[in-house]
Amino acid sequence: VQLQGSGGGLVQPGGSLKLSCAASGFALDDYGIGWFRQAPGKEREGVSFINVGRKFYANSVRGRFTISRDNAKSTVYLQMNSLKPEDTAVYYCARASRLPFSLWQSQPYYSYWGQGTQVTVSS
Repeated sequence: VQLQGSGGGLVQPGGSLKLSCAASGFALDDYGIGWFRQAPGKEREGVSFINVGRKFYANSVRGRFTISRDNAKSTVYLQMNSLKPEDTAVYYCARASRLPFSLWQSQPYYSYWGQGTQVTVSS
């Protein structure tokens, strides 16, 4: 099982980025995938989650971020619009074990993690 996150970079406030999480070693449509982020000096937090057509977002990103998946390409995306300096963090994708949807932000439910991609929002 491997998850390869990519697409991070430096962007100005108000700008956009699209992160990708390429999955291998398992059937993507059999599992939920979450995006998490960790800012300097802060704990890692859940950003978004997708599974079985359901999508979830943290309050801080709802309306600005959109999660999607392409099972044929074994890839999950995170489109990030209207970026703010407080979105600056390392972003990780992770594969969930079976979990109650209400606990999608609970990290012990995630068994496999990508290596992280840096997103910096700054003028």
